[in-house]
Amino acid sequence: MIFAVLAPLLVAFFVPLVSRFKSSFHTGIFVFFVPFAIFVYFLQFIGPNFTPLKQTYNWIPSLHINFDLYLDGLSLLFVLLISGIGSLVVLYSIYYLDRSERLGQFYVYLLMFMAAMLGIVLSDNVFVLYTFWELTSISSFLLIGYWHFKERSRYGALKSMLITVFGGLSMLGGFILLSVVADTTSIQAMIAKSDYILSNDYLPLILAFILLGAFTKSAQFPFHIWLPDAMEAPTPVSAYLHSATMVKAGLYLIARFSPIFSSYEWFFIIVSIFGIITLCWGSYMAVRQTDLKAILAFSTISQLGMIMAMLGFGTNIAIFAAVFHILNHATFKGSLFMIAGIIDLQTGTRDIRKLGKLFTLLPITGTLALFGTFSMAGVPIPFLNGFYSKELFFESTLALQNGTLSITSFLTTVIPYLAVIGSIFTFVYSMYLFFGLFGRNKNNEVSLPKQPKEAPIGMLISPSILVIGVIIIGLMPNLFNQNFLAHAAASINPTAGIDAISFWHGLTPAFLMSLIVVVIGTILALTRTKWNTVYDLLPGRFSFNTIYDQSVKSIDTFSSKMTNFYMNGSLRTYMILIITTTFIVSFVYMYYTDGFTIDFSDLAKITTLEIVVVVAIVVAAIGTIFSNHNVAAILILGITGYGVAILFVLYRAPDLALTQLVIETITVTLFLLCFYHFPKLTKRNESKKTVATNLFVSIGFGVLMTMIGISALSSSWFDKISEYFIETSLPIGGGKNIVNVILVDMRGIDTLFEIAVLGLAGLAVFSLIKLRKNKGAK
Repeated sequence: MIFAVLAPLLVAFFVPLVSRFKSSFHTGIFVFFVPFAIFVYFLQFIGPNFTPLKQTYNWIPSLHINFDLYLDGLSLLFVLLISGIGSLVVLYSIYYLDRSERLGQFYVYLLMFMAAMLGIVLSDNVFVLYTFWELTSISSFLLIGYWHFKERSRYGALKSMLITVFGGLSMLGGFILLSVVADTTSIQAMIAKSDYILSNDYLPLILAFILLGAFTKSAQFPFHIWLPDAMEAPTPVSAYLHSATMVKAGLYLIARFSPIFSSYEWFFIIVSIFGIITLCWGSYMAVRQTDLKAILAFSTISQLGMIMAMLGFGTNIAIFAAVFHILNHATFKGSLFMIAGIIDLQTGTRDIRKLGKLFTLLPITGTLALFGTFSMAGVPIPFLNGFYSKELFFESTLALQNGTLSITSFLTTVIPYLAVIGSIFTFVYSMYLFFGLFGRNKNNEVSLPKQPKEAPIGMLISPSILVIGVIIIGLMPNLFNQNFLAHAAASINPTAGIDAISFWHGLTPAFLMSLIVVVIGTILALTRTKWNTVYDLLPGRFSFNTIYDQSVKSIDTFSSKMTNFYMNGSLRTYMILIITTTFIVSFVYMYYTDGFTIDFSDLAKITTLEIVVVVAIVVAAIGTIFSNHNVAAILILGITGYGVAILFVLYRAPDLALTQLVIETITVTLFLLCFYHFPKLTKRNESKKTVATNLFVSIGFGVLMTMIGISALSSSWFDKISEYFIETSLPIGGGKNIVNVILVDMRGIDTLFEIAVLGLAGLAVFSLIKLRKNKGAK
């Protein structure tokens, strides 16, 4: 399994090289075989006797962070979708993207995104999962902003990253709490300890953080606003993000952690509410759009809400329906996005108001769109897979059970009605999309930028395969049940699943709900122009995008003011802020942790010589303040360094004394060379406020450092590391001089880099001297 995650990243290293030859062959041809090989490999696990697999690779064992990979029915479903549709997207992009595009960058971003998604669904370690989670945010940012010369592309990329990264950081907080509570970083181990987790006081906080990560990634209301703006990405990216990858990551997260939280009543309440609201709002807003990709974006939001709600229900039939619809949605939504890209390229516009009567000009595209849109609408036709999972969705809304809270009883009553309302608008936007493109257009006088003609056969292959998948699943749904879907559902809930998927169950309440959707949906679709003024009332002028824009603007303005306050070009201001912050934080922390512990019981006697040396150091340090001559100030300051060296001699540390003498001599010499060329010191006319501030900061910081030094000697919060050096310097380092062993062996890497820094500094100084000499010679 490890190759599935690493292969896209490894191949990405060679893409820039291969893209140099894009004039001879399209770079996508080279990339295509990566997801296709992964897809073919994982096909072998489909079957009734599939059992989960686990692989472990050590990474950071000291923090219990290992590269643990876990393949069960749920992860297998997502791996096949990511790699299978990824193959079709790459194939589609070969014909969609011209060779003049920056193909090297595009496919590097795409492979990085693919690897991140595979890492998410295969990871069993929460922190490894989080690492890949944020990698999807970064790579999707690059993909959405691929056409960076467009302002809307940059805006959409930044919005998606800000919202999803915000959720990702919240999710990380939930993972940290969860790992502490469960005392493990393995997801499967956490599931085994679900009873203990559910009884912990931190459960509400853990759930809130994890749900926030899932809702932002899967564009749940009100975090859905980033998804329509992500449509500025190239159509292959949109098809991939919306059908099988990024927006499905949040659904995967909820599904993966459902075994832990599903019995918690607030999990049902929160997830169901957000899911059903997202379904209704997304389908309602989709009818308002005029851009093809915007319609599909809001349709994706509504479909994600539907799946999220079913995961929140947590019943056996709801879990199976959610898994089933994840598969169905990937097929018809991926094909519809590719069809939107075809229409855009072949007509020169995505504005549905300018389009119409395209069926005779694009018959193959129109036929594919017919199957895709009618399946998305859930029309009760046997060979359309969308109807089956939507019917199961209706059944799951009718099978909800009351809980201990009154809000649960209210939800079980109202959710079936909301499900019908959301599905009605789903039907409306599906019909609006299809007949707006291929039916009669009232704006016949509008001329298209390009004369429409059927797309090249290569561009039609990928959407055709997906539509064939729609038909095959619709005609033979049970072929995928026990061999595939049942394993995915059982990974979420061991008892989830149904014996057989059938089209006709009789005149059940769920089927009657479907008929209501079709009848009312047809009436609304036919009369859309008469009632669409309702959007002037709801949402009217209100927009979550406005809230987002104002929030970002306010944060940016506040940040600018704060930055301009302390970044004023004054070194004195910088030093005061740094030292004052250090003083306050250190003092408060040590005060509340009893850090100022002073113990004089085990101190050696202070000799007269030591007192004389310390007094000399103090007098020299104070004398530098009152010196008005450069050289004199440096020489006086040198007394402090040499005084410290004398103290080292008195304390029988000749190595430290020698080091101090060498460093002090070099420092004084360099200072003398530099300050000799500086202007003479003059008495500064500083205000009393400035002098008082300087005095307060310097004395306060000096006292703090003194107190820290004394308390460090007096306290024993943990075993001193000096004992380790004493015991191991000879057997490990091979030397009796402990200080030398520490510097050369124990801290060998640190010493190496210190020497490297000094060497670079010396080269820089030498270069400056040579530059000055050469300039003087001219």
